[in-house]
Amino acid sequence: MTLRLELFTSDMKKSVGFYTEILGFEMEGEQINNAYQPVKRGHVVLGIGPLNKLSKDHHFNPGVQPVQNGYGVEIVLEVDSVAAVYEKVNSSGYPIHDPLKIQPWGLTDFRLVDPNGYYLRITSRPE
Repeated sequence: MTLRLELFTSDMKKSVGFYTEILGFEMEGEQINNAYQPVKRGHVVLGIGPLNKLSKDHHFNPGVQPVQNGYGVEIVLEVDSVAAVYEKVNSSGYPIHDPLKIQPWGLTDFRLVDPNGYYLRITSRPE
C-alpha cells in the first residue's frame, strides 16, 4: 500500500510553487498541468488539483462543505534533516507558524500552513 494525498487549490501555480520551491518537492513533467499536478519528494506524493474542477457534489466543493481546506487534518512530513528544511523555509521568507523546537515526545519539528490553509508539521524521523 502507498499513500498519496490530494490537495485542492484555487491557485495551481502558487501551490505547486510552494511545494517545489519552499519544501523541495519535484514536479512531474516540465510544465504545470492545471488539471492535476503531482509533486513528489522521496516516497511522498501530493496531487495538487484545482478546486474549480471538483464536481458539484464533491465533499470538498465549497458549495457542499463550507469548511476551510484541511480542517481537522495535520499533514506530517518526516525528513532526514529537519534543521536543513527549516533553514530553507526560513530563508525563503515564507511564514512559519511554529518555530523549530524539540517536542516533549522527543522529536524536533516546526509547523507552517501552505497557501491553501493545509497545516503541515515538518519533523525529524524517529530513531
